[in-house]
Amino acid sequence: MTTQQLINQIKQKKSFLCIGLDVDLNKIPPHLLEEEDPIFAFNKAIIDATHHLCVAYKPNTAFYEAYGLKGWKALEKTINYLSENHQDIFTIADAKRGDIGNTSSMYANAFFEDLGFDSVTVAPYMGKDSVEPFLVFENKHTILLALTSNQGAFDFQTKQVDGKELYKQVLETSKTWENSKNLMYVVGATKAEFLADIREIIPDSFLLVPGVGAQGGDLKAVCKYGMNKDVGLLINSSRGIIYASKEKDFAEKAAQKATELQQQMQAILKVI
Repeated sequence: MTTQQLINQIKQKKSFLCIGLDVDLNKIPPHLLEEEDPIFAFNKAIIDATHHLCVAYKPNTAFYEAYGLKGWKALEKTINYLSENHQDIFTIADAKRGDIGNTSSMYANAFFEDLGFDSVTVAPYMGKDSVEPFLVFENKHTILLALTSNQGAFDFQTKQVDGKELYKQVLETSKTWENSKNLMYVVGATKAEFLADIREIIPDSFLLVPGVGAQGGDLKAVCKYGMNKDVGLLINSSRGIIYASKEKDFAEKAAQKATELQQQMQAILKVI
């Protein structure tokens, strides 16, 4: 998917909502455990109920890898279902990969070619030769971890190195990499106060912003400091939407929670 196609979807749906498909079999409605593939059954129901309210879905691959082959097959079925039925939806493999060049190339092939995701999250710690193999894929997007929402982010990301915070150096350096136009960035919603400085460095890039909802991030603050002329934000909510109910009405309740966020986003879009 091209960036312009994503922007068009945001305008059409009046939403910049991303829904995280982080499936924990201990949290899904018990009746689904009787299904042949409970993970896919859960995802399909969530997608069917919410696809008109969001522009992206983000499976965190750890929640599938944890269940071995069955989990990976469920992930494959989920992305195939989206590709076949909702080609307008932007797909994110939240895999947080990052390794030396040859290994990164194999990771990129796995997520972009084999599974067909539009994007994948990547850690920048090992530098450009661990990221550039992802960037060579046309109309695919590499979402670089920049400033994350967890408390441990302060261990390294905000430390001063040669008089400048490390996350700022990551942002500035990444702009020099080959095919950097294919980069997006992860910035946690709980770090909204940093967004103004981030936009000084990457004014035009899309930001994937997790942490709204269960983690306490504030949507209005994120939009105030992080939105650009093309919106430039994908606001992710996972647990707050998909686990709104453990009863048979779980998909309906998820849609209600997604609608609440979409309506807030629509109101924000009206005033920009």
